[in-house]
Amino acid sequence: MPVGPGTRRTREVYLAGDLDPAPILDDIIDLADERKVTIREIARSKFESMTRTDGAQGVLALAQPVRPTPLEDLLVAERDGSHPFLLLLDGITDPGNLGAILRTAECAGVTGVILPRHRAAHITPTVAKTAAGAIEHLRIAVVGGLPAAMQTLSQSGIWTVGLDAGGDRSIFDLPVANDPIALVLGAEGPGLSRLVRERCDTVASIPLRGVLDSLNVSNAAAVAVYEVARRRA
Repeated sequence: MPVGPGTRRTREVYLAGDLDPAPILDDIIDLADERKVTIREIARSKFESMTRTDGAQGVLALAQPVRPTPLEDLLVAERDGSHPFLLLLDGITDPGNLGAILRTAECAGVTGVILPRHRAAHITPTVAKTAAGAIEHLRIAVVGGLPAAMQTLSQSGIWTVGLDAGGDRSIFDLPVANDPIALVLGAEGPGLSRLVRERCDTVASIPLRGVLDSLNVSNAAAVAVYEVARRRA
């Protein structure tokens, strides 16, 4: 079941006591009151001790944890009949990169994200903040290992396309872009792990015209998912 507005109950909202008046604060207070959520105004020092992100902006909400989506729920067509459009993240460890990728994925219409349970970043306050609300709408599955999950995808007729600088074809020349598809992105630096790369049906690259030989993984994700989204439009 997708995670959407209202499926995660907010338990409390904390406001730093030194905030200047602003319309967005009025909206937050009104929404909290409407949903009978307790609002507490606390000193800035206490507020800072409670936050787990850099550059907190003075509002903190305590909510229920994000509920993972079972992998099998991501393998079927959407209600409108569109094919699965998945994103597999192979060992992304930087919370900022993960949050940025999730934000882009939601905006591009990705229907589900698959994360490995071990040696990878998961949903943290930093990831949630960087994702700017995407985790409330994206379905996210957590699996024991990506290679086994990729085998399940293959059995369900979903093509897996790895993204790597040494890919066999350009991301702009994917004949399977309109089919059920899963893009697989590797970790910062090492890229795709050996077993994950071997399980990919094909490996594609993003053509680079400059001197540098790679893109940041979140930027590479943006280019790749929007190319697939363009082809599926």
